[in-house]
Amino acid sequence: MAASTTPNTAPAAPAGKRDRTHYLYIAVIAAVALGIAVGLIWPDLGVELKPLGTGFVALIKMMISPIIFCTIVLGIGSVRKAAKVGAVGGIALGYFLVMSLVALSIGLVVGNILHPGDGLHLTDAIKATGHDQVSDEALPPVEFVLSIIPTTFLSAFTEGQVLQTLLVALLAGFALQAMGNVGQPVLRGIEHIQRLVFRILAMVMWAAPIGAFGAIAAVVGSAGLDALKSLAVLMLGFYVTCFLFVFIVLGVLLRAVAGLNILVLFKYLAREFLLILSTSSSESALPRLIAKMEHLGVSKPVVGITVPTGYSFNLDGTMIYMTMASLYIADALGTPMSIGEQIPLLLFLLLASKGAAGVSGAGLATLAGGLQSHKPALVDGVGLIVGIDRFMSEARALTNFAGNAVATVLVGTWTKEIDKARVQQVLAGELPFDEQTLLDDGETVTGGEVPEPREDGQKELAKA
Repeated sequence: MAASTTPNTAPAAPAGKRDRTHYLYIAVIAAVALGIAVGLIWPDLGVELKPLGTGFVALIKMMISPIIFCTIVLGIGSVRKAAKVGAVGGIALGYFLVMSLVALSIGLVVGNILHPGDGLHLTDAIKATGHDQVSDEALPPVEFVLSIIPTTFLSAFTEGQVLQTLLVALLAGFALQAMGNVGQPVLRGIEHIQRLVFRILAMVMWAAPIGAFGAIAAVVGSAGLDALKSLAVLMLGFYVTCFLFVFIVLGVLLRAVAGLNILVLFKYLAREFLLILSTSSSESALPRLIAKMEHLGVSKPVVGITVPTGYSFNLDGTMIYMTMASLYIADALGTPMSIGEQIPLLLFLLLASKGAAGVSGAGLATLAGGLQSHKPALVDGVGLIVGIDRFMSEARALTNFAGNAVATVLVGTWTKEIDKARVQQVLAGELPFDEQTLLDDGETVTGGEVPEPREDGQKELAKA
């Protein structure tokens, strides 16, 4: 899946397999349209269908821990020098911090220009709704860092904590790296497990139309179109801000660093964007992003470190959302914040957001928890945006996903861990992605010895 020295030899996926998945995504689009209709015509029924969407997202989340573990262990285990892995992680984290600050700044500017909360009035019911969003799981920075350490080695997989799985995978990967040739059979076994997990995920994806139908019907049935009118300025401003951030900031970076057109990259990831749009969760596309970035030509170590870490530390859409939502609430309460008050609050939210991993609703809970900890008086106003949070969650999730896809290509380019020739072939459609297995057919594991890994991490671990 990672970049290969002979990318031209990778066979295309059989046409029959690709054609069947085309029907799947047509079904997702039809299901979204049907869900909107049901939510508008029979809103009570639409709300009752919410478990369909919740169940589908739960199925996807079930696969995330094993996929992250296998990807990171294989990525680190295929590199001889631990320093190279550290360099990738350092560059990725530095980039995430810079882009988070850029996203916050853009949201700050737009929020101060629009002032969408002016003239609104809060009722006691709205205040109570806002306080209900404060989650007991919101942790201070020190406790958040400690929470990354799992109770046991296996609990990292059972509790669904991405950062705990990341820690365990890093430790296992470095341990296998230190074992040298003795650890090669373990790496081969983990690659077999990875193939099994991706095959299961491909099966789960056939439930996407049902999940999309239930999720969209529920949100339209509960909010309705009339409920959105009073908040149209905030929603429109947020969507426009996310659009400008993705296509101007990220687009310029991608063109300048990697020489790629962001529209071409997004066309390659079109099915993932559709999946996120229907579930409002960027986490639902995390496994597919890992597989597609490796297929694109980015090496296993870069993908294995950048993508999972980015899902906790590179939440550009969430940054913009919390900035604009905080300013909106302050204006609505009649207590607009000065720049001197805005910056400390937003820097605090920058830290508080690092545990929000792209699940629908996580941004709202993080916002409420951050305001409760730093400026409690503003929590009353969180209830104002509960009605449209699901619609804003769509833009958050899409922006977060786009940011992590671009980050993976950029980090791969900076570390010279990307096969540029293969990237051009894949984006041109010459090397199609195998939708059935989420892996390249040319990399089927049939047993045999694992070849000695190259230092650049680009050689495959287990070819026949």
